[in-house]
Amino acid sequence: MLLLQHGFGEYAQRFVERHGALVPRLLQLGVSVHAFDLWGHGGSPGRRGLTDVERCVEDHLVARRRLAAQPLPVFLLGHSLGGIVTATSVVRDARNVAGVILSSPAILVSTNALTRLFARLVSAVAPALPVRRLPPTGISRIPEQVKAFSDDPRVYHGAMPARLAASILFASRDNWACYPAWEVPTLVLHGTSDTFTEPEGSRRFAETISSSDKTLHVVEGGYHELLNDIGAEETLGVVLDWLEVRLPARPA
Repeated sequence: MLLLQHGFGEYAQRFVERHGALVPRLLQLGVSVHAFDLWGHGGSPGRRGLTDVERCVEDHLVARRRLAAQPLPVFLLGHSLGGIVTATSVVRDARNVAGVILSSPAILVSTNALTRLFARLVSAVAPALPVRRLPPTGISRIPEQVKAFSDDPRVYHGAMPARLAASILFASRDNWACYPAWEVPTLVLHGTSDTFTEPEGSRRFAETISSSDKTLHVVEGGYHELLNDIGAEETLGVVLDWLEVRLPARPA
């Protein structure tokens, strides 16, 4: 069983139709998939795009508690914003997690003290203020994928609000003190040409966690949505192979 957490602006259903048709491929592997749209995203209520990491993590932990009631091992997969949400969820409570997959996770934000102070003030005074626009050309080197993303009315195409941007900044900063205690089996994937999240964060994360079962898969030249990018089938194979060897043996 796998709990999937989507990225900023998108929604869970994209992992059925896009992202290498990840959900159908997981189902073929015998992995049931659970997912929910973050507040302000997809089919969930709230002002479009406006949420914060803390609220997302609370919802993620609720979903995990529900899944923990069943007997199957639970894996977690988080992409981009979903990566920092998933990582923070595990930092808060690593129980009943069989493994974690982080795809282009937003786990490192390079800032200085002045920027952090400004972010805190702006998010408190004007939480919906648009502060960072992510051009769709950054998701993939394949024009058809960029067009599909740009034309999708269910995707939030506006700039990231101040509240969310600040919460990513502070969650990414605070988690680093906890990562050395991370012992969960982990796969991290990142493209070297990702301009939305920092590839260096994935490298540092893989070096920092103490898990004896950790894999960093780097895609040379890869953009932000690796499963929608050149070489997507190879990257998808890495994910499926990693999961398959860690799934419980099926009955004969």
